[in-house]
Amino acid sequence: FSSFLSTPAAFNVTIRSDRRGTCKGTHVVYACVGYCESSAFPSRYSVLVASNFTHNITSASRCCTISKDAKIKVRLKCPRARHHNNIEILTARACHCDMCRKSHY
Repeated sequence: FSSFLSTPAAFNVTIRSDRRGTCKGTHVVYACVGYCESSAFPSRYSVLVASNFTHNITSASRCCTISKDAKIKVRLKCPRARHHNNIEILTARACHCDMCRKSHY
């Protein structure tokens, strides 16, 4: 499969400590954006037989996913308070096409 990806794309995110946004901070993070080649085709006869003729289409696909990540610290500023909270979040450092699966983050 070919990959049609570029470098990770930058996004500005705001993180809040609670629903009211008591403490919040903004930081640039990187995410994988792009697409990978996929295909679907009629299943081979052996697949049809093994599935009792219910699996008549076979698909082969790969998803754009993070291949390297990094932890970054975001400083949350709290109004009317003299303290700051730090929180660690993940950001993408590199992307590639890989097997599609549920997120593990």
